[in-house]
Amino acid sequence: MSNLKKLVFLFIFFLSSCSGNQEKIDSVVQEEDLDLQMISAYKQGMKALENGDIYYAAKKFNEAELLYPQSEWAPKSILMAAYGYYSQSYYQSASDELNRFIKKYPKNPNLDYAYYLLAMCHYESIVDEKKDLKPLLQAKESFNLVINKFPLTDFAIDAKYKINLINDLLAAKEMFIARHYIKKEKWIAAINRLKVIVNQYDTTIYIEEALHRLVEIHYRIGLVSEAKKYANTLGYNYLSSQWYKESYKVFNKNYKIDRKTSKKEKKKLRDRIKSFF
Repeated sequence: MSNLKKLVFLFIFFLSSCSGNQEKIDSVVQEEDLDLQMISAYKQGMKALENGDIYYAAKKFNEAELLYPQSEWAPKSILMAAYGYYSQSYYQSASDELNRFIKKYPKNPNLDYAYYLLAMCHYESIVDEKKDLKPLLQAKESFNLVINKFPLTDFAIDAKYKINLINDLLAAKEMFIARHYIKKEKWIAAINRLKVIVNQYDTTIYIEEALHRLVEIHYRIGLVSEAKKYANTLGYNYLSSQWYKESYKVFNKNYKIDRKTSKKEKKKLRDRIKSFF
């Protein structure tokens, strides 16, 4: 190769090398510029959230996510948008953001929080459990997911507490309908509702009344042995219950619940307490 050709080759090689470096430089500059824009959008979202401008906050958080989807700030932006909606009771919008987060970032370290906040969106949507069971059932399902997926977290502890409250509401719904059927003397329908409480919500405050109503109904329709079975269950588990006394009265018509004695005992106790002062 002649000296001239060598110089031309080296010159072209040098230019191509410079071009490649420039592309790298441009790429780094562009990345840093996107990073700055993303941080700016995130900060604007936080400021709007503090000022109560939820829609603008959500817009800026979504903008931050779109600017730099590979950044660690992208999933945080979705969660902040979801929290903003949740804080102002826009539960459906919050749920949409959270479902998107769960689908897009299934291994994110904040996944437990996302599931918990989604459950809370369903829980806070409960308006009237007597009319609409859907939010109750959705909330219960979501809280169970939190317990199963993240059993060692504080979210799981609170989820268990919330499920107990939900079960009380679901049992209340069943008892409300059962009482309605009892008034209408639709015994089979009432029995079916009461059995739901006994079988599914036996840890709620309605279990004692449910057992007593089953005693009453079975005795009334002539199924005395079945009535005794429920009375025995009530007596074994809740012997001191007022509902057990009512059930005892079903089989012993002359039995009187001494409510006056109870009042006298309370008065004696109050008098004893007063004597200390």
